[in-house]
This record gives sequence, C-alpha cells and structure tokens, in this order.
Amino acid sequence: MSVNGVREVWKSRLGLIMAMAGNAIGLGNFLRFPVQAAANGGGAFMIPYFVAFLVVGIPMMWVEWSVGRFGGKHGHGTTPGILYRLWKHPAAKYIGVLGIAAPVAFALYYSYVQSWTLAYSFFSLTGQYFGITSQAEMGAFLSSFQGVTESAYFSSVATAYIFFLINLGIVFWVLSRGVVRGIETLAKFAMPMLLIFAIVLVARVLTLGTPDPAFPDRSVMAGFAWIWNPDLSRLTEGGVWLAAAGQIFFSLGIGIGSMQCYASYVRARQDVALTGLTTSMSNGFAEVVLGSSIAIPVAVAFFGVTATEAIATGGAYDLGFQSMPLIFQQLPLGQFIGTLWFGLLFFAGITSTVALTQPPMAFLQDEMGWPRKKAAIFVISCLFLFGNFIVFNIEHGVINELDFWIGTVGLVVFSFFEIIIFAWIFGMDKAWEEINEGAAIRIPRIFYYMIKYVTPASLAVLLVVWTYQAGFDILLLRNVDPVDIPYLLITRGIIVALILVGVFQVRRVSKNWK
Repeated sequence: MSVNGVREVWKSRLGLIMAMAGNAIGLGNFLRFPVQAAANGGGAFMIPYFVAFLVVGIPMMWVEWSVGRFGGKHGHGTTPGILYRLWKHPAAKYIGVLGIAAPVAFALYYSYVQSWTLAYSFFSLTGQYFGITSQAEMGAFLSSFQGVTESAYFSSVATAYIFFLINLGIVFWVLSRGVVRGIETLAKFAMPMLLIFAIVLVARVLTLGTPDPAFPDRSVMAGFAWIWNPDLSRLTEGGVWLAAAGQIFFSLGIGIGSMQCYASYVRARQDVALTGLTTSMSNGFAEVVLGSSIAIPVAVAFFGVTATEAIATGGAYDLGFQSMPLIFQQLPLGQFIGTLWFGLLFFAGITSTVALTQPPMAFLQDEMGWPRKKAAIFVISCLFLFGNFIVFNIEHGVINELDFWIGTVGLVVFSFFEIIIFAWIFGMDKAWEEINEGAAIRIPRIFYYMIKYVTPASLAVLLVVWTYQAGFDILLLRNVDPVDIPYLLITRGIIVALILVGVFQVRRVSKNWK
C-alpha cells in the first residue's frame, strides 16, 4: 500500500511482529492442530511435527521474509514482481501469480469458516445451543446453521449469511485503512486479546481435573499424557509425517504469498532474521503450548481417549464446533467460557483473513496504481461474489476441494519454486547475504546448507509422496459422489480462472518492469 505515492512501512517493530504473528496464528493453531495431533496418535505426531518445523518451517520463514523485504526495496509487494527481480525470466513472474491467486482462493472459504466463529461467540453468549446434549444433535445444529439441512434451530442459511457479511465488512474496514492504521492497529488489538483469552481458557482447563469420578481414566492429565507420550511404532507410518509437514505449512502460512507481502513493508535494512524466528516461535507457542492445552485435554477429560480420537477423524469442525459446545454446557460459567473459546478463534481467524487479502490489495496498488479504497472494494467484492458459491454449496465438498488444491498442494508447489529461485537461481551466497542483512542475530551456518539442499529436497519428496498417495485419486475425482462432481469441477474452474486473470494482469503490467 502507498500513501501519496510512497509505499507504507510498518510503524513499529512491535506492530510488525504482531502483524506477522497474526498472519501465521490462525484457525489452524486452535482447530486444525489439535485434530491432526489426535488423529495421528497424539505424541507420535509431535516428533515429525518438530522435525518439519526445523527442516521446513524455520528455513522457509527466513526465505519468505528475505524475499519479501528484497521485493519491497524495488517497489514490489507481491510475488510476480518479487520473483522477477530475483530471476529476470518471464517464467518467474508467472510462477509468482500463484502468490496472488492462491491467497484469494484460500480466503474464499477461510473467511466463511472464520465467520462461523463470530456467530458461535454470539450463540455462546446467548446460550442458543445450550440444552443440546448429544454429538448428533449438535451436528444438526451446525448443519442447519450452514443451510445444509433444516432444524428447529435454523430453517435456512440466512443467519450464517448475515455473519458472513459482517465478517467481510470488518475485513473491508481494516483493508481500507492501510498497513499502519488498519493491519497494524488490528494486530496490536487482536493478538493481545487472543493471548488473554487463550491463557484464561488454559487456566480453566488445568483446573478441571477428573470431571466424572465414575471414569477415573478421563482426566485433563490423561489428555496431556496422550499428547506428549509418543507411540514410537507410529513413526513408521508415512501418513503421520505427511500430516505433520502439512500442518507446518498450513499453520505458519508459508507458500501462500502473504508473508512476502507483509515483509515487503519492512524497511530496507531492517532485521528479518530475529523477527522471522520470533514469528515462527510465536506461532509454535500458540499452537503447541496453547492449542494443545485446550481442545484435546478437555475432550479427553469428558469423552476419553478413544472417543476423542474418533471425533478427531471427523475433522476440525467436529471437535471445535460440535464437541466443545457440549463440554461448555457442563462447566460452571459455560456461556462465558464458550464465548471466550469462539472469541479466541475469531481473533485468530480475522488477522489471517486480512493477511490473505493483502496480496491482491498490494498488487492492485503497487502494480496497477489503484487507490486503497478502490482496491479494497474490488477485493471484498470478489470474496463476496465467489464466496456465495461456497456458502450455498458447502454440502458438496467445495471447501475440502479448495483446501486440498490451495491449502495443501499449492503451498508445497509454490514454496518449492520459490526456494529454487532464491537459493539456486538468485544464488545461495547472495541469498544468505540477503537473509543476514541487518540481522539482529547470527543465524547458524548450517541453515545455509539446509536452505540450499535439505529444504528443497524435503519439499520435493513431500510433493511426490502427496501426489502418489492422494493426488491422482482427487484429481480424477475417484470415490466422489456423482452429485458432487459438477460442483467440484466449478471449484477447480474458479481456481483456474483466478490464475488466468492473474497471468493476464501480470503480463499487462510487467511491460513496465526493468
């Protein structure tokens, strides 16, 4: 974003860290991570998780911070221009289109799911779901809220639609105010609120003990033991390693284009080494310490290990939106605790939604010269237009389709190309110098070799294994209900359309690039 033709920069180091943490910390930390841990053997999941964090997460975070700052020096806030500056080849700018199209596609469903957290905060505060006593009935509550079915609670998708519009309005307000007055201000408010809510919830969980003396094996400590005592035999399962690596990508927000965009507003010689590491560690703290200390221990305390693992296989929504509301009803001050839980999810989600919408905003302003409010209106209008397809067809698996191609495969593909361009074509010596320019810490030399060899190789292996295990089945729509196929094809068409529009616009504006 620019003010009077001059690109904005972060007003303070604290604001930068808060904004970057807000970009990384999202629904994946508090909804997806507990489910992935529970579905992949609890403690057995944590070992590959930390390996992936060290081998892929931290190196890619430094790469994306450095790439973004480098682009900002040349007036580019999005990856088409940034990658072209690193590699003066037409292919670079078209690879960079993924860093604009992907966050838009991601935001189409992420913003809708995030709006549910705002709705459920309201439902908790008013006690709307209180009185529901079974997992099945709570599932019917969620399903009717989404407009998939009708129930005594909701007869249409109207309520969900209203909260969807409210959420888009909030995102528009933030985007229209710019980097400092919008994004940085939001982060300085939302991130402390998130931390306060999380600490209060963790404190409450730790005081639960054994809720039902008739089931002494169902306790908070049993939940923690399950998470942190690994079954080493499960480390031989490739799926556990894939799930851990996928969680790192989803959680840190790497490979999507947002991190580079935020980093482009860093001053030319401002540190990215310590700040990038701080962002990674903040995300890890939110995920491992806070995220693992709320949903899983409390679910084990009320349902037991076996039932919790079964619930987790149903997905993040089952644990976060179905099981947790049942638990809140059994707690003193349950409405208050429920409001905190979904408020936590809302603050985690809104900062990530804003981060996802910033790359197209930056492209429209930096490369096409649009004023800020015009760009914000256009971006939110796109989310509204294409988001309607998601809202009204959620029962046909459109969210899972977007999540696979954008939130899984797309992240790895783009990260692989990005690190190859940065470490091999731009050159690892220059890349290492760029990472360490103005650094507040000395990065161990071993990461030079990890970024050049280990991380790209890991990404390549991950992509090949993902493709072999699930890619072809999903690509060819095997085991898919024939009724859903047209909707999934339209979803893919939206992704392709976003990429083609990006290619066309990049081709048009790049004529002025030197």
